[in-house]
Amino acid sequence: MQQIESKQSYDNLINDSKVTILKYEANWCPDCKRLDLFIDDIIKEHSDKQWAQIDIEQFPEITEENEVMGIPSLLVYKDGKKVGHLHSANTKNPDQVKNYLSDF
Repeated sequence: MQQIESKQSYDNLINDSKVTILKYEANWCPDCKRLDLFIDDIIKEHSDKQWAQIDIEQFPEITEENEVMGIPSLLVYKDGKKVGHLHSANTKNPDQVKNYLSDF
């Protein structure tokens, strides 16, 4: 999964006409590590979408702007707009994530 390294790369990704899913995370987050255990299979199932991850500590302004209050969170963007937000409490198992992404 691509790592967001700059505000410019973030802007380029979310402004694409293709659906983009951005995983908000931090190195110290145990629930983020748990999500990592099953996210690869979900990415394969949703290969029609762009995927990237962003470190909340590296980009606190982007995190705040998107109202990310807990991690991991999966946010969905299309044409520069946030069109979905799966909060951390709902990212605990593959079925929750799959059900959420089926809307996109």
